[in-house]
Amino acid sequence: MIRVALIAFLIPVFALLTACSGGEAKYPTGADRTDGGGNTIYEEAPSIFGSGGLLGNSKKSGPDENGVAVNGYLWRAALDTVSFMPLASADPFGGTIITDWYSDAATPNERTKLNVFIMDRQLRADAISVKVFRQVKSGGGWKDAPVAADTGRKLEDAILIRAREMRVTKEQ
Repeated sequence: MIRVALIAFLIPVFALLTACSGGEAKYPTGADRTDGGGNTIYEEAPSIFGSGGLLGNSKKSGPDENGVAVNGYLWRAALDTVSFMPLASADPFGGTIITDWYSDAATPNERTKLNVFIMDRQLRADAISVKVFRQVKSGGGWKDAPVAADTGRKLEDAILIRAREMRVTKEQ
């Protein structure tokens, strides 16, 4: 009895689901994508990851590209510039370099840490950002301390100069 009732219920449900499909959806392609005057009326849907996708554009845009999603010269120059500090992490696909705390032998009661962000595939001044953190020893622990306002900018400039040197050396 229950089996007959279940079959009697499922047949109309399947019939409704099949009727709702309405056939295959057709999307405009080729000539259908223009308004007759050559103007495109449908644009590609924007991606939340930008035009290059999650890991950047897979096409190499120049001789300085080495498979990373950021400018290769800036990446190598940033690693070279902060090489005196211990690295906590380096992500070439995200363009992030994070150093560990570093204390100079001349100032053992002070330590610094850097976060370097490479934000573009082009070798440009606004493609790099450096955040500097400083702590001083206070009592038994470390306490955050102010950093000179131009310290991050000076490190960015040093990285840019090194990146340009690398590019000029490679082009010769």
